Amino acid sequence: MSDPGPVLAVAAGLVLLAVLASKVSARLGVPALLLFLVLGMLAGSDGLGSIGFTDYQLAQSLGVVALAFILFSGGLDTAWDDIRPVLGQGVALATIGVAVTALIAGSVAAWVFGFSLTTGLLVGAIMSSTDAAAVFSVLRSHGVSLRGRLRPLLELESGSNDAMAAFLTIGLLSLLEDPSASTIDLLGLLGQQMAVGGVAGDGLARLAIVALNRLRLEYDGLYPVVTVALVVFTYGTTTLLGGSGFLAIYVAGLVMGQARFVHKASLTRFHDAIAWFAQISMFLLLGLLVFPSDLIELGPRALLVSVVLILLARPAGVFLSLPTRRLRLADKALISWVGLRGAAPIILATFPLVEDAAAAEDIFNIVFFVVLTSVLVQGTTVRLAARRLDVAAPQADTPSPPLEFDLGDDAEMDLHQLRVVDGAPAAGRRLVQINLPPGTLVVLVSRNGEHIVPQGQTTLRPDDVVLVLAPDDALDQTRQLLEIPAQA
Repeated sequence: MSDPGPVLAVAAGLVLLAVLASKVSARLGVPALLLFLVLGMLAGSDGLGSIGFTDYQLAQSLGVVALAFILFSGGLDTAWDDIRPVLGQGVALATIGVAVTALIAGSVAAWVFGFSLTTGLLVGAIMSSTDAAAVFSVLRSHGVSLRGRLRPLLELESGSNDAMAAFLTIGLLSLLEDPSASTIDLLGLLGQQMAVGGVAGDGLARLAIVALNRLRLEYDGLYPVVTVALVVFTYGTTTLLGGSGFLAIYVAGLVMGQARFVHKASLTRFHDAIAWFAQISMFLLLGLLVFPSDLIELGPRALLVSVVLILLARPAGVFLSLPTRRLRLADKALISWVGLRGAAPIILATFPLVEDAAAAEDIFNIVFFVVLTSVLVQGTTVRLAARRLDVAAPQADTPSPPLEFDLGDDAEMDLHQLRVVDGAPAAGRRLVQINLPPGTLVVLVSRNGEHIVPQGQTTLRPDDVVLVLAPDDALDQTRQLLEIPAQA
């Protein structure tokens, strides 16, 4: 039996280099995933590392698992109150927008590369999903946020559109294998996958919440084991039932993110770490699969497809799926530009390779080139685009609370982190003077990086971050005192 030590050392070294690269990316304003991919390519067969890796089946299997954990973490960290007002728009973007993008980009790919229309549409379907998380990392690194409801809309779209892209990819692959397959049957299958995925994700998440609150495990370290098993079980069970595993995972994370369960704060951080590890590992692994010499050969034609995707296909998908006047032209333009490609397209590009479809290697290289182009062009200019379109807003630096407060699902209060706004009723007043709702307690005040244990004579100042223990029915009134400027 060969010693796994050298392999483990190289793998760990690449992961550590990727972590260091993320620090560099924040300073340069370049999405970290671009540097992860470059590291993988440099370590690959054509790079300095000369590591040969061509196991597409393994890459696909690991990619699916990694994407599942990334989606679950994204859902777990998404606030339902933020996305509820944009739910209809997000669903439209994740379905109609994805389909329109795939149709236009795929048709152009078929023409440019001489593929059949079905093969071209397969390329378009693989490239149709987005990765807005990379955009937010760039914005955060420069202290920029987005105005209005743009951020929750983009978060909802990027978390839910992978399911549509995966369905289109698998459906078009089945059409390539069996041209006689009925398109009507595929549409029925789409409805089934979405319905089963949504119901299964919601149901399993609710069961998990009850289980976590009632198990009372002897060791705290077992709670992450439960949630990891939940992610895998949700994906596997949903696919067995004929549903979309990716959609079920995102829905499960979203439902759990809005509920109370024991060790929620630590479990959320744990899954954030798992998601980062999954993202780094996948981009390194996918970078190893690519031969840069092949990218150079396809480069000019793949660049044309990238241009069409960025400047035509994505904007068409946005404007056709969001015809409402509730969004300004500048908002739609920003959404169009934030159609950043990421992990999902490259993972989906392994599906034709595993199925040994026609032109599978070309498809993988085209998608990889398009993702690189998208990240390099859109990822590095999104901050500039947000400011030019006047949709950028300063991002408040909110410190993480140093306390955790675990409650069961039957508790009627929770710990909330609120920021004191200039002009709010509580700003400039002592705690004893503030008419806080009954049962509400200010636990901690964070000011200029320091934590203050408050007393009755403590004066709240604008931009103080206040940790408040409040009953559910008193939260809105507490927000009115701290976060809403008083009417003149």
